[in-house]
Amino acid sequence: MVEELILSGADIIKVGIGPGSVCTTRKKTGVGYPQLSAVMECADAAHGLKGHIISDGGCSCPGDVAKAFGAGADFVMLGGMLAGHSESGGELIERDGKKYKLFYGMSSEMAMKKYAGGVAEYRASEGKTVEVPFKGDVEHTIRDILGGIRSTCTYVGAAKLKELSRRTTFIRVTQQVNPIFSEAC
Repeated sequence: MVEELILSGADIIKVGIGPGSVCTTRKKTGVGYPQLSAVMECADAAHGLKGHIISDGGCSCPGDVAKAFGAGADFVMLGGMLAGHSESGGELIERDGKKYKLFYGMSSEMAMKKYAGGVAEYRASEGKTVEVPFKGDVEHTIRDILGGIRSTCTYVGAAKLKELSRRTTFIRVTQQVNPIFSEAC
C-alpha cells in the first residue's frame, strides 16, 4: 500500500496501527501490526520510490525513537513522550495539589466530540483520554531524546542520522534490559 500511495502522489506515509499509548484500536478491532516490523517494511517500500515514512506510535523512551530511525523512519511522532509538558496541548488540571494535563488520541471520544461533533453512530472510539502528570518545560525531555539518538549513532558507527538505518541490525531477544533496578522505559 505504501508503494500505491507514493505512486499516486503521496510524499510521506504515516505508519502505525495501534501502537500509540492512548490508542485502543488493537483492543477494539483486533487490527494492528508490530510497529518496528511495520516501519522496516514500509520504509523499504517508500525509499525505493523516493518517498518518506513517519513512524506513529510505540515510543516510550529515547531508545524506541532511535530504533524507529534505525528501522528506516524519516520522522518519528512522539505524542505520549511529549504529553504533559508546558508546550504540549491539553487542558491543565489540578487535583489534590498535583497538576496533570489531559492527553487523548485523535480517535478518542474526546477528540471526536471536539473536532467532529461526536462519535458517529456507525463506529466506535479507538482512543482514550488520560491524565498525564505535569512535566514542566519540554527542554529536558528533548535533550534526553537527542542524547539517546546521538549515543545510538556512536554505538553503531553512524556519522549522520541518515546513516543510522544502514548501520542498524535488529536481533530478536526476549529480554532487552536488566530488570533488577528497573523502571518503566
